[in-house]
Amino acid sequence: MNLGKYSKLVDLEAKNELQKCLYFAFYLKATKEVFEFSVSDIVDVFEKLHFSKPNLSRLKKNISSSRDFVRGSAAGLYKIHGKALTKLEKDIPEVSEKSEEIISDDLILPESLFMGTRGFIESLSKQINASYENNLFDGCAVLMRRLLEILLILSYEKKGIESQIKNSDGSYKLLNGIAADAKTNSTLGLSRNTKDSLEKFRLVGNFSAHKIYYTAKRKDISGISQEYRASIEELLYKAGLIK
Repeated sequence: MNLGKYSKLVDLEAKNELQKCLYFAFYLKATKEVFEFSVSDIVDVFEKLHFSKPNLSRLKKNISSSRDFVRGSAAGLYKIHGKALTKLEKDIPEVSEKSEEIISDDLILPESLFMGTRGFIESLSKQINASYENNLFDGCAVLMRRLLEILLILSYEKKGIESQIKNSDGSYKLLNGIAADAKTNSTLGLSRNTKDSLEKFRLVGNFSAHKIYYTAKRKDISGISQEYRASIEELLYKAGLIK
């Protein structure tokens, strides 16, 4: 469960500052296995949810005097009191449940773009965002390449011209062959920006998948993210998955 959904689930907006701290601390424990927290950890969560930033000295004083918290293993660290923890686990058990939900923010592809398309497209898009968010840049690059290839094929199929990117045995060509055709295919009709970017996207994914001594960096992904987002939006439209 991501932080935004958790906030809505427990109605954080309606809670006072100290109550927010308690629920934040429980979220960190349940989802990140952070058993002890500092005041700055809590303030970070306030900021992520765009709540007003609390006064640090006042917040520290209130946490120290609250019966819901006890001191942690080192100075400046706190943890939830056992009694309060038991109550929270009973009241909101779904937070601790293990699931296959992909938790991510819209760092590469906005959720509004891919939700409601197809389940496997949604899953791949979420995985792209989650891998980037968690600094798994090689994984992100390979997934970006995979989504690009899938949407190109679906776009050809939507136009009824998939035979133009198939081998003699009926199998689809590799991405380099598909991309080469896509750049000149007037029926597919890709924009100039997408045509110009196809090779760039393909190479980033290929390097991460096949180049022995290469490891992708954040800048390799962030440097193409806006172009990639625009191209994926165009391909989703060409494939008839969005209007």
